[in-house]
Amino acid sequence: MSSDHDKPGADSHEPVDAATPAAERAATETPAAAAVADAAPATTKPPVAQADPDIVDDEIETIVHVLRHGEVHNPNGILYGRLPGFSLSVSGRAQAGAVARALADHDIALVIASPLQRAQETATPIAEQHGLTVRTDENLIEAGNTFEGLRVSVGDGALRKPRHWWKLRDPFTPSWGEPYLQIAHRMLAAVNKARVEAAGREVVLVSHQLPVWTLRRFLQGQRLWHDPRHRQCSLASLTSLVYRGDTLVDIVYSEPAGASDPTVHGA
Repeated sequence: MSSDHDKPGADSHEPVDAATPAAERAATETPAAAAVADAAPATTKPPVAQADPDIVDDEIETIVHVLRHGEVHNPNGILYGRLPGFSLSVSGRAQAGAVARALADHDIALVIASPLQRAQETATPIAEQHGLTVRTDENLIEAGNTFEGLRVSVGDGALRKPRHWWKLRDPFTPSWGEPYLQIAHRMLAAVNKARVEAAGREVVLVSHQLPVWTLRRFLQGQRLWHDPRHRQCSLASLTSLVYRGDTLVDIVYSEPAGASDPTVHGA
């Protein structure tokens, strides 16, 4: 989202599974076959130095790797959302290093991250590997959430207090946080801006679980409200968007740092 949870908790945008309708909880996600791969796609194409920046040839391949940050040090298990001061754990730093090694032979032109500390720290070893400076894009930030700063795991904390229950009235927008469609639009804006600038090469955008998953569902034409237990977005995972010109031709998911169990708090 570590901070982004598939199970309600520290960085999950869905504070409770009970907010999801019964029919939705019973549903399963079936990601397109093209969206799953063992490794991120690679390319070694040189930069298009003399190309008109406003024109992208239909045959030019550009890859935008959208990376979820690594595990976060969060001993109190709160939903930290956009709060400052949450850094990567020891495991999270190892995960960031694993991604940097996996992308070492890729033609990375840009590394851009959410302004939050965990995303910046995840981006740093990748940028250093390619002699780049981490840039910041506010559009990659974590989703807004009214439960920020509270413990919201099922059965404890804020969710045991009736005064908070009204926030769960609408799981479709959702009522407890930033609208899914708004998240999708700002994430796509970040992707398109980076894609045009890095035409013919690759770029890494470091964001958070819910924004990454919402972007993917939007691009695949799926409804944006969903059961968070079915997200395919492990810690330090890559959702790689492959473009030819302006056309998205593939979505490739990979886990260079290994999978994280969505049933485990913090994963």
